[in-house]
Amino acid sequence: MRGVCRGGGAAASGVSGRGHAPASPSAFTCAILGTRSGIPPLPSTSRIASLALLLPFLRPYRGRVVLAGLALLVAAGLMLSLGQGLRHLIDAGFASASAERLDSAALAMFGLVAGLGVASCSRYWLVTWLGERVAADLRRRVFDHLLSLSPAWFETARTGDILSRLSADVALLQALIGAAVSQGLRNALMLVGAFAMLLVTSLKLAGLVAVVVPLVVLPLVVFGRREKRLSRTVQERVADLGVTAEEVIHGLRTVQAFTREPEERRRYAAQAEASVVAAQRRIGSRAMLILAVILLGFGAITFALWVGGRDVLAGRMSGGELSAFVLYAVLMASSGAQLSEVWGEIQRAAGAAERLVELLRVHPGITAPACPTLLPAPTRGRIRFEDVSFRYPTRPEPPALEGFSLTVEPGETVALVGPSGAGKTTVLQLLLRFYDPQSGRITLDGADIAAVDPAALRARLGLVPQDPVIFTASAADNIRFGRPEATEVEVVAAARAAAADGFLAALPQGYASFLGTKGVMLSGGQRQRVAIARAILRDPAVLLLDEATSALDAESEQAVQQALERLARGRTTLVVAHRLATVRRADRIVVMEAGRIVAIGTHEALVREGGLYGRLAALQFGLSDAAAG
Repeated sequence: MRGVCRGGGAAASGVSGRGHAPASPSAFTCAILGTRSGIPPLPSTSRIASLALLLPFLRPYRGRVVLAGLALLVAAGLMLSLGQGLRHLIDAGFASASAERLDSAALAMFGLVAGLGVASCSRYWLVTWLGERVAADLRRRVFDHLLSLSPAWFETARTGDILSRLSADVALLQALIGAAVSQGLRNALMLVGAFAMLLVTSLKLAGLVAVVVPLVVLPLVVFGRREKRLSRTVQERVADLGVTAEEVIHGLRTVQAFTREPEERRRYAAQAEASVVAAQRRIGSRAMLILAVILLGFGAITFALWVGGRDVLAGRMSGGELSAFVLYAVLMASSGAQLSEVWGEIQRAAGAAERLVELLRVHPGITAPACPTLLPAPTRGRIRFEDVSFRYPTRPEPPALEGFSLTVEPGETVALVGPSGAGKTTVLQLLLRFYDPQSGRITLDGADIAAVDPAALRARLGLVPQDPVIFTASAADNIRFGRPEATEVEVVAAARAAAADGFLAALPQGYASFLGTKGVMLSGGQRQRVAIARAILRDPAVLLLDEATSALDAESEQAVQQALERLARGRTTLVVAHRLATVRRADRIVVMEAGRIVAIGTHEALVREGGLYGRLAALQFGLSDAAAG
């Protein structure tokens, strides 16, 4: 049970003996992970700074970033050159009355347009590719981080809100990289470059335009801040819609059984209306920003053109110079207007990045030690709970376990029975290290599981939960979920052992049939038998059965019970059950109440002893049957 430090290669996982280790999810960059268990809001000073989240994702593609920047510079330069091309075309072409000079000026103008087209096409392709690539990488990192979080955190987290951050918020960042950033830089260059060319063309007219620039920038700052705040509110209202939809769809049968459709429609409609109201406020703020920029920007240009037109009439300026000035002024005004829109997109993306950073700051509650202890190989399966006390973070009172001590010998089958809330399932969850106890320790073959890599620990355990999870995949893939390399023959053998072969083989495509979302194509008992087949195929050293036959009919239960008895031979088995008929043959029965052990023994001994188990047996079997055992 020596320790192996991280970086020690495959040995660090300590996977050996019976059991198959799944791929461990990678955690996101530690530098941006905090220690809180919720999703706390960031302080307002860090909102724009949250866009720094994108830098690590852009770094691997810095070559394409550089190429996109070059294409952007070339396109901006060529766009600004169009003004001089237009000036040359008018003054040297039209005014000269020379066909050759006109042809030459027109050809030069076409060359500028062609170069602009190629540069703009290249810029668009590069930045759009970067947006798609970074969005995929970001989604993968966020998903990897979610897989590293413990079940305790998900007790209070809203699934719809998480999905909104993973999809809608990442989409906003994708739009920022794939369009808004490049458009913003392009328009900023055009704004500066066009003003420089205005100065070259006419100092007087450029001065008139310059007077209004501060008046255009001011609305950008004022409305931009409001846009950020309103955009975050919109994103939160959309997340609320996702939470409600996910909750209602998941519980649709319950909603319809209790005829709650009208109330749920009203609740969703109210939330949809709240999202519309929030969006309308943001749209109104954006509209006012655009109005201010256009009125101020194009108003100044109109005034400058009026002054320039009088100069042309007076002979102080040529027609070509005025045409160039008009083009530069329009470029400057349109760039300023588009910058206001881009700034709004940046504010929305900053809100999305902030929400993602909040999520990524959540620290995994269960992590592998830097130098994990290796479990013995092969695994014998000796389990020991030493004075374990545990309270769920979201419901600290009453304690789920209090001073719980139990030793399970290798190959022994131990049943945990007792009323609801006694702590039976908690024992399995602590052994799987979904949670860590507040005091005491748990060992497997003498190794403290808190010092073992969770992936190596869980590779030795096989779980059949009360509510089995069926994935949107084929029947065969669902069975081989814990052992992906299993052959088709092994999958069918496991299904037969779990009494599942009959209904799976009868599906339209047999074991290749998809079972639908959450296994909707199967009954509750069939889903449970698929989960049992999954555990049989995994062939774990320690078998954990949490009400594994609760959803089966009598005939199927008998067949599955026989399969589980065969599976339990030679391996440590912990069984949680309410139906005492399923645990009569256990080597020992542990009776629990209020998180404590109140009795231990065989079925017959506990019935004779009376107490809590005797009362439970009398309720389930009748007094005479209970006494007879």
